Amino acid sequence: MLVGLFIALLLLIFAGAPVLLAIGVVALVGIILTPELVPALFPQKMFAMLDSFSLLAMPYFILAGELMARGGISKKLVQFAETVVGHMRGGLGQASVIASMVFANVSGSATASTSAIGSILLPSMYEKGYKGGFSASLLATAGIIGSIIPPSMVMIVYGAMAGVSIGGLFLAGILPGIVIVASLMLTIYLHSYRTDFPELRHTMGKFSLRKIIKAIPQVWVAILAPVIVLGGILGGIFTATEAGVVACIYSFLVAFFVYRAVTIKDLPALLLKAAMTTTMVVGIISVAGAFSWLLAFLDFDQSVMSMIMSVSQTPIIVLLFLVAIMMILTMFVESLAILVIMIPVIVQISNQFGFDPYFFGMIMVMATQIGATTPPVAVGLFVATSIAGTSYDQTLKYCWPFVAALVLSMILVLVFPWLATWIPQTFLNSQ
Repeated sequence: MLVGLFIALLLLIFAGAPVLLAIGVVALVGIILTPELVPALFPQKMFAMLDSFSLLAMPYFILAGELMARGGISKKLVQFAETVVGHMRGGLGQASVIASMVFANVSGSATASTSAIGSILLPSMYEKGYKGGFSASLLATAGIIGSIIPPSMVMIVYGAMAGVSIGGLFLAGILPGIVIVASLMLTIYLHSYRTDFPELRHTMGKFSLRKIIKAIPQVWVAILAPVIVLGGILGGIFTATEAGVVACIYSFLVAFFVYRAVTIKDLPALLLKAAMTTTMVVGIISVAGAFSWLLAFLDFDQSVMSMIMSVSQTPIIVLLFLVAIMMILTMFVESLAILVIMIPVIVQISNQFGFDPYFFGMIMVMATQIGATTPPVAVGLFVATSIAGTSYDQTLKYCWPFVAALVLSMILVLVFPWLATWIPQTFLNSQ
C-alpha cells in the first residue's frame, strides 16, 4: 500500500498534475481504499493540519513581501547591492546574491526572491553578456536564501508542526544564510577565471565608500525591517507569529508613505495576489497534512525508522542518511509538501538521537531547499528558467557548481553545528 501511494504520486506529478492536486488525489484515494477509514477523514485531517496559531504568521509575511516588492524596494536593494559589491569580479552576479540576501529579510520565500531579483537584474545580465542558463542557475540557487535567512515560510511550517520555536529557527538561519551567500559569491568569483566566462571579468567600477554612504538613505528603511522583526523577537517584545503582523504594517508604511509607490487603489490587487499565494501554500500544507496522517496510520514512520536504524545507529550517519532521503525526495516533489509529509518521522528521529532542535531543523530546511534546486524535477530551476526566458537544458548545464556550493554550505553547518545553534541559544536562553 505504501509503495503504491508513492508510485501513484510520482506518476501524477510526472504526468503534469499540480502538486496540490496530485497529493490530494493520492491521499483521498488512499483513505478510501483503506478498509478501516472513511472518506470524511480527508477534509477533517486537512483542516486539523491548518489548526495552528503559528501558521497565522504566514499570510502576513507573504503580504509584507508583496508590499515591499510592489513598493519598489527590490529595485533599490539591487542598486544598493551593485554599489557594495559591483567592484568585484562578476560584480553583477555578486550583486544578485547580495540583493537576494537582503530581499530575503522581507520576502521569506525562495520563489519570491528569485522572481523579484531576477526580473530586475536579468536585463542587465543579458546586456553584459551573461549566459541565460548561468543567470537562471545563479538566481535559482541564490533564491533559496529566502527560505534560510529570516523570516522564512518554510521555517514557520516546520516550527508549527515540529513544536520548535519559530523565533529560534529564524535566529538559527542567520549564520547558515551568510555561509550560503559566501559560497555562492566564491563560486562566481572562481568562474570569472575560466576562459569561457569573459563576461565575469568585468567590474562595475571601483569600490567607493562614499557611494555606499550616499546610497544608504535610499535603502535604510528596507534594511531596518529585519532589524525590527528580529530585534522584537530577541527582545521578547513580540512572538514570531506577531512579528508577521509587525512586518506587514511596517511594509505598508514604507511602501505607502516613504517610497509612495503604493496607493489605496493598488491595495485590492496586492491583497488578492497575497491571498492567492497564501491559498496555494496553505492548500499544499493541508493536503500534505492529510497525506502525512494517512502514512502515519499505515505505519510509514515506523517503516522509515526501522530502515534507518538498520543502516546505522550512529547519530551522524543517521543524520546524513536522512539528509540524503530529504534531498532525493525534493528532487521530485515540492519541498514544502515533502517537509510536511516527513516531519512526523524526522521529529521522532531527532528526539531519539537527541539532536539540537534548531540545528536539526536548520539541516532539514537546507536539505529540502537544496533538493528543490537539484535536477531532474527542480522547482527552483524551473522558476528561474521561466523568468530568464532560456531553455531548461541550458540551465541544467550551468547549475552544478552552484548546487555544489549549496551542498558545501550544508556540510559546513553539519561539521560546525554552532553555526545554527549559537545565536538562538545565546539570545533565547538569556531571556
